Parts: sequence; C-alpha cells; structure tokens
Amino acid sequence: MTPQRIIDMHAHAFPDALAGRAVAHLERQGGITAALDGTVGALLASMDRAGIERAVICSIATDPGQFRAILRWSAAIAGPRLCPFPSVHPASPDALEEIRQVAAAGFRGVKLHPEYQGFHVDDPRLEPFYRALDREGLVALFHAGHDIGFPDSDRAAPQRFLALHRAFPGLDVVASHLGGFRRWSEVAEHLVGTGVWLDTSYTLGHIPPPLLAEILGYHRPDRLLFGSDSPWVDQVEAVAGILALNLPEDLKERILGANAAALLRRT
Repeated sequence: MTPQRIIDMHAHAFPDALAGRAVAHLERQGGITAALDGTVGALLASMDRAGIERAVICSIATDPGQFRAILRWSAAIAGPRLCPFPSVHPASPDALEEIRQVAAAGFRGVKLHPEYQGFHVDDPRLEPFYRALDREGLVALFHAGHDIGFPDSDRAAPQRFLALHRAFPGLDVVASHLGGFRRWSEVAEHLVGTGVWLDTSYTLGHIPPPLLAEILGYHRPDRLLFGSDSPWVDQVEAVAGILALNLPEDLKERILGANAAALLRRT
C-alpha cells in the first residue's frame, strides 16, 4: 500500500548558482556521492519520481552573517511543495530577533547543525535561544548523532536531546537520522518513548536491523517522520525502503506523511 501523501521532512537544496560548488565540497568532505545536483529543480523532479507531495528544505547557516541570504532564498522557493526551514546561527548576536523574523515570515521551523554551527545541544547558554523558538512555535530540526565530517564529536549525542526535551517539553524537537547517526544504541536507551521527533534521514542501510526494529517499534508512533536527506540519498529508494519494512501499514502511513502533515500544520 502506498500512503495517500508522502512528506519528506529532511531534504537539502541550494541556490542554482551555488549548488555545484556546495555539493562538490560536501562530497569531498564526507567521502560520499550525491544522487542529485543539489538544485531545487532536480529535487522537484526527484519528488515527482518518488511520489513525494512536499519536502522540507533544510538550510544551514554556518556563519551568523548568512542568515539574511538564507531567509531571502527560503522565501523565494517556498510554495505548496517546498517548505523551507531557514537557519539561525546560535552564536549570532541577533539570534533572538532572527528567530522572530523567521516566525513572522511564516516559516514553520529552523534547521540547526551542532557541528557546523559549533554548539552542544544542551548548552545552558542556549536557553534564551530555545525559549525564543518555543515562544514563536517553531520546530527545531537538528542534525543528530555523528557527522561524517566530524567523526569524534558528541555535540549532538542522544543524551543531549533528552536533556533539551526535558528542559523545553513544549518545543517540537526533531532529532534527525533516527535520533543520532551511528549512536542508535544510545537512542534506544535515552530517546525511545519520549516526545522527541525522530526522522529516518540517511538511516536505512546504515543502522543494524535489530536496532531499527527496536526504535521504530517502541518509539511513540506519532513522533516518527520520513526523511530522505536528499541529495545524499535517492528519494525513490528512501520511500521504497520504508515501504519494505516489516511494520504495520498504518505506522508506515504515519511515518511517510501523516505525522509530518500534523507537525507542519501546527500553530
């Protein structure tokens, strides 16, 4: 059974003028090969092939000065099929005002990357930052776990997401890569059953099947989201991978679209 709607909660694209350089740089840094060229046009064509109705575009401000350019580009590409999550750098002196601007512009959330932005998820100094996100009703979508470019860091360890969730239980926290890339035993210990949202981006084929079954089987069924991590993963293969899992059909439907629809329409 193919769900009525599929929403990719974790995809990437870049402005056309930057896409070639950005993808090539990240391929070299991570030792991986992209499935797409990183442009919006290529992503939309991929979504058509995969039967994906809507995708969240995750941008990352690696420098505080990138905020305005990312916000402008996000506004330019936003539409029925693309839901951009701009990025606010936690070190920006204007971070709280920038969060307000993201919300005022009608965006549903922000993308944060502890490695590229140089912060620990549960750093107490970020409490005003998280409080502002919570106050504005924005989703906080994080890279979670290891990053192939930062293999020894624990800035985004699952335990840190648990601490954040306990400190701000009303904040919608999405821990990508099923809660922590290559730290899934810690996800099973610390995050499964909590209110932290987990997306499946760049997970299938990397996680041991028993851990995958444990996390998907015991986490809250309303807190699981489909993500491809396009262009790094082919969206057609990502959708097929979820459909092939030995899960109840209603849970697959929740993962592939129903949960994301509910999260994205919250006010």
